[in-house]
Amino acid sequence: METTQTTRQQKIARQIQRDIAEILQKEGKAIVSGSLVTVTTVHVSPDLAYVKAYFSIFPFERSEEVMKSLDENNWFIRRELGRRCRNQLKIVPELQFFLDDSLEYIKNIDTLLKE
Repeated sequence: METTQTTRQQKIARQIQRDIAEILQKEGKAIVSGSLVTVTTVHVSPDLAYVKAYFSIFPFERSEEVMKSLDENNWFIRRELGRRCRNQLKIVPELQFFLDDSLEYIKNIDTLLKE
């Protein structure tokens, strides 16, 4: 996907980011299984058919387990997203989930600097 997004793509990305966060907070407690999950970034394709969502997970040790759970429940999150954005979008975009490990990277650098 291109790094430069149109204003419409940016608006839709922000709305999808809020919606996914709300879905996980309200209906998806079992999906995140007690971890703190933050939707850090959302990128939308130019045709609005694909979404890449990046998640930050705490504690980081459980990130693999939570990402697996997110992938397994992709259909549920997409269905709920469709209910929320059906008036704004013609099609509900395909969702792809990625781990945003930048916080873990920062933590490792901080630890190395303190040594």
